Amino acid sequence: MKKLLIMAMACYALNASAQVDQSRNFVYLYSDSVIYAQKIRLRPDIYGSWQIRADSRRITTDQVKFMSNEDGFFANTRKFNLTRENTFSERVIEGRINLFQEASYDPYAFDRGYRYRQNRPQAVDTRMFYNKGWNDLQKVNYHNLSRDMADHPESMDLLKGYRKSMNTAKIMYVGAGAAVIAGFVSFLANSKDKMPDRGSFGPGGFSKGNSDFGFKKSNFTASFVLLGLGAALGGGGALIQMSSTRHLENAIDAYNR
Repeated sequence: MKKLLIMAMACYALNASAQVDQSRNFVYLYSDSVIYAQKIRLRPDIYGSWQIRADSRRITTDQVKFMSNEDGFFANTRKFNLTRENTFSERVIEGRINLFQEASYDPYAFDRGYRYRQNRPQAVDTRMFYNKGWNDLQKVNYHNLSRDMADHPESMDLLKGYRKSMNTAKIMYVGAGAAVIAGFVSFLANSKDKMPDRGSFGPGGFSKGNSDFGFKKSNFTASFVLLGLGAALGGGGALIQMSSTRHLENAIDAYNR
């Protein structure tokens, strides 16, 4: 029964893809209906809320799952926003795995349609989204990708490399935090100069035989070493984390080949 359900869902997805003429401008609704138009624009209404204009037809963004026009292919990412505000991400990689990059539109250019402030593809990271075919978007992370790319061994190996790098980065961050805390504790402890007992002062109030008035000199060497170690571990963790995103990008590229 489960296999039959999976086959039915796969056939439905293929059928939906075949029914959409992607050479035309269109709006794909959550109801799986498709609206074609000559011009599709994202504009604010009189209340400042965004709506889509498909020629003369007005469509609320709550209904829209995908839209495609001369500016690109976009997906609604409302469900990922804590405020439940409708935002759209642009598709930057198309294939068996489609990758979407969040882009903010310019409200001051709505009379020219809509334009995005940043259209250059960024390196793949966990702030992005992806999907297969016309399925719902998912966050880019190890758990989601390992589930959707389980049928591709090469991609899975690259994902394991990403997870290993991220675990190493986390360990270094923990070590950095511990070293910095220990450094500050040591610094504060050494900053407390100890005054001598009252009995060690002479008649004039000065410490007998002690030119530094009985103050104990502090040694901050250990504190600086710990703080430096924390900074080094933190920097190393950041470099490993940034380089680990290459594994994500390579895994998606391998899956799409």
